[in-house]
Amino acid sequence: MVEGPYLVLAVAGVLATALMAGVFCAFSVLVMRGLAALPPAQGVAAMNAINRTAMTPAFMLVFLGTAVVCAVIAVVTFVLWPEDGAVELLLGSGLYLFGSFGVTAAANVPRNDALMLQTAGSPEAAAYWPSYVREWTRWNHVRMIASVAAALAYLVALL
Repeated sequence: MVEGPYLVLAVAGVLATALMAGVFCAFSVLVMRGLAALPPAQGVAAMNAINRTAMTPAFMLVFLGTAVVCAVIAVVTFVLWPEDGAVELLLGSGLYLFGSFGVTAAANVPRNDALMLQTAGSPEAAAYWPSYVREWTRWNHVRMIASVAAALAYLVALL
Protein backbone atom coordinates (compact mmCIF):
# COMPACT_ATOMS: atom_id res chain seq x y z
CA MET A 1 0.00 0.00 0.00
CA VAL A 2 1.26 3.43 -0.89
CA GLU A 3 1.67 5.97 1.91
CA GLY A 4 2.24 9.66 2.43
CA PRO A 5 2.04 11.84 -0.66
CA TYR A 6 1.61 8.75 -2.83
CA LEU A 7 -1.66 8.03 -1.05
CA VAL A 8 -3.02 11.47 -1.96
CA LEU A 9 -1.71 11.19 -5.52
CA ALA A 10 -3.15 7.70 -6.02
CA VAL A 11 -6.57 8.76 -4.71
CA ALA A 12 -6.51 11.80 -7.00
CA GLY A 13 -5.52 9.51 -9.88
CA VAL A 14 -8.37 7.09 -9.20
CA LEU A 15 -10.95 9.86 -8.98
CA ALA A 16 -9.74 11.82 -12.00
CA THR A 17 -9.33 8.87 -14.36
CA ALA A 18 -12.61 7.29 -13.21
CA LEU A 19 -14.39 10.59 -13.88
CA MET A 20 -12.97 10.69 -17.41
CA ALA A 21 -13.89 7.04 -17.91
CA GLY A 22 -17.47 7.99 -17.05
CA VAL A 23 -17.45 10.85 -19.55
CA PHE A 24 -16.08 8.62 -22.29
CA CYS A 25 -18.54 5.85 -21.41
CA ALA A 26 -21.49 8.25 -21.57
CA PHE A 27 -20.38 9.33 -25.02
CA SER A 28 -19.94 5.78 -26.29
CA VAL A 29 -23.17 4.30 -24.99
CA LEU A 30 -25.49 7.32 -25.10
CA VAL A 31 -24.39 10.38 -27.03
CA MET A 32 -22.86 8.78 -30.11
CA ARG A 33 -25.69 6.26 -30.44
CA GLY A 34 -28.21 9.08 -30.24
CA LEU A 35 -26.34 11.18 -32.79
CA ALA A 36 -25.94 8.21 -35.14
CA ALA A 37 -29.74 7.77 -35.13
CA LEU A 38 -30.23 11.31 -36.44
CA PRO A 39 -30.23 12.24 -40.11
CA PRO A 40 -26.65 13.14 -41.13
CA ALA A 41 -27.29 16.90 -41.34
CA GLN A 42 -28.63 16.96 -37.77
CA GLY A 43 -25.92 14.62 -36.47
CA VAL A 44 -23.12 16.71 -37.98
CA ALA A 45 -24.61 19.94 -36.64
CA ALA A 46 -25.11 18.46 -33.17
CA MET A 47 -21.64 16.93 -32.95
CA ASN A 48 -20.02 20.16 -34.11
CA ALA A 49 -21.96 22.00 -31.39
CA ILE A 50 -20.77 19.46 -28.81
CA ASN A 51 -17.17 19.81 -30.00
CA ARG A 52 -17.34 23.59 -29.67
CA THR A 53 -18.79 23.23 -26.17
CA ALA A 54 -16.01 20.82 -25.18
CA MET A 55 -13.51 23.64 -25.55
CA THR A 56 -14.97 25.47 -22.55
CA PRO A 57 -12.96 25.88 -19.34
CA ALA A 58 -15.11 23.45 -17.33
CA PHE A 59 -14.45 20.43 -19.54
CA MET A 60 -10.86 21.40 -20.32
CA LEU A 61 -10.14 21.70 -16.58
CA VAL A 62 -11.32 18.13 -16.01
CA PHE A 63 -9.70 16.68 -19.13
CA LEU A 64 -6.36 18.52 -18.92
CA GLY A 65 -6.38 18.42 -15.13
CA THR A 66 -6.54 14.63 -15.24
CA ALA A 67 -3.55 14.57 -17.59
CA VAL A 68 -1.63 16.86 -15.23
CA VAL A 69 -2.48 14.66 -12.23
CA CYS A 70 -1.28 11.57 -14.14
CA ALA A 71 1.91 13.31 -15.27
CA VAL A 72 2.67 14.47 -11.73
CA ILE A 73 2.10 10.94 -10.43
CA ALA A 74 4.47 9.55 -13.07
CA VAL A 75 7.23 12.09 -12.42
CA VAL A 76 7.04 11.84 -8.62
CA THR A 77 6.94 8.05 -8.78
CA PHE A 78 9.82 7.80 -11.23
CA VAL A 79 12.02 10.26 -9.35
CA LEU A 80 11.34 9.05 -5.79
CA TRP A 81 10.38 5.42 -6.52
CA PRO A 82 8.27 4.35 -3.52
CA GLU A 83 8.76 0.96 -1.94
CA ASP A 84 5.21 -0.09 -2.79
CA GLY A 85 3.01 0.64 -5.78
CA ALA A 86 5.57 2.18 -8.15
CA VAL A 87 4.71 -0.11 -11.05
CA GLU A 88 0.97 0.39 -10.59
CA LEU A 89 1.34 4.18 -10.35
CA LEU A 90 3.45 4.33 -13.51
CA LEU A 91 1.11 1.96 -15.31
CA GLY A 92 -1.93 4.05 -14.40
CA SER A 93 -0.21 7.20 -15.61
CA GLY A 94 0.89 5.61 -18.86
CA LEU A 95 -2.55 4.18 -19.55
CA TYR A 96 -4.23 7.54 -19.20
CA LEU A 97 -1.56 9.71 -20.80
CA PHE A 98 -1.17 7.48 -23.86
CA GLY A 99 -4.46 5.58 -24.02
CA SER A 100 -6.78 8.49 -23.27
CA PHE A 101 -5.02 11.82 -23.65
CA GLY A 102 -2.78 10.65 -26.50
CA VAL A 103 -5.61 8.92 -28.36
CA THR A 104 -7.68 12.09 -28.03
CA ALA A 105 -4.93 14.14 -29.68
CA ALA A 106 -4.05 11.56 -32.33
CA ALA A 107 -7.46 10.12 -33.25
CA ASN A 108 -10.50 11.99 -31.93
CA VAL A 109 -9.44 15.63 -32.34
CA PRO A 110 -8.37 15.22 -36.00
CA ARG A 111 -11.76 13.66 -36.75
CA ASN A 112 -13.49 16.50 -34.92
CA ASP A 113 -11.49 19.04 -36.91
CA ALA A 114 -12.42 17.33 -40.18
CA LEU A 115 -16.08 17.25 -39.18
CA MET A 116 -15.99 20.94 -38.28
CA LEU A 117 -15.03 21.69 -41.89
CA GLN A 118 -18.20 20.00 -43.15
CA THR A 119 -21.34 21.94 -43.95
CA ALA A 120 -24.09 20.12 -42.09
CA GLY A 121 -26.52 19.69 -45.00
CA SER A 122 -24.00 19.00 -47.73
CA PRO A 123 -23.68 15.70 -49.61
CA GLU A 124 -20.02 15.52 -48.48
CA ALA A 125 -21.06 15.76 -44.83
CA ALA A 126 -23.71 13.08 -45.34
CA ALA A 127 -21.11 10.78 -46.91
CA TYR A 128 -18.53 11.46 -44.16
CA TRP A 129 -20.90 11.17 -41.18
CA PRO A 130 -21.24 7.32 -40.97
CA SER A 131 -17.48 6.73 -41.03
CA TYR A 132 -16.93 9.59 -38.58
CA VAL A 133 -19.38 8.11 -36.08
CA ARG A 134 -17.93 4.60 -36.45
CA GLU A 135 -14.25 5.62 -36.20
CA TRP A 136 -14.70 8.31 -33.53
CA THR A 137 -16.69 5.92 -31.36
CA ARG A 138 -14.14 3.14 -31.82
CA TRP A 139 -11.36 5.43 -30.59
CA ASN A 140 -13.60 6.68 -27.80
CA HIS A 141 -13.96 3.07 -26.61
CA VAL A 142 -10.15 2.93 -26.41
CA ARG A 143 -10.12 6.11 -24.31
CA MET A 144 -12.80 4.69 -22.01
CA ILE A 145 -11.03 1.37 -21.52
CA ALA A 146 -7.68 3.07 -20.95
CA SER A 147 -9.23 5.40 -18.37
CA VAL A 148 -10.90 2.51 -16.53
CA ALA A 149 -7.64 0.55 -16.59
CA ALA A 150 -5.74 3.60 -15.28
CA ALA A 151 -8.20 4.01 -12.43
CA LEU A 152 -7.86 0.31 -11.59
CA ALA A 153 -4.05 0.52 -11.64
CA TYR A 154 -4.12 3.46 -9.24
CA LEU A 155 -6.62 1.58 -7.07
CA VAL A 156 -4.34 -1.46 -6.92
CA ALA A 157 -1.53 0.86 -5.78
CA LEU A 158 -3.72 1.80 -2.82
CA LEU A 159 -4.15 -1.82 -1.70
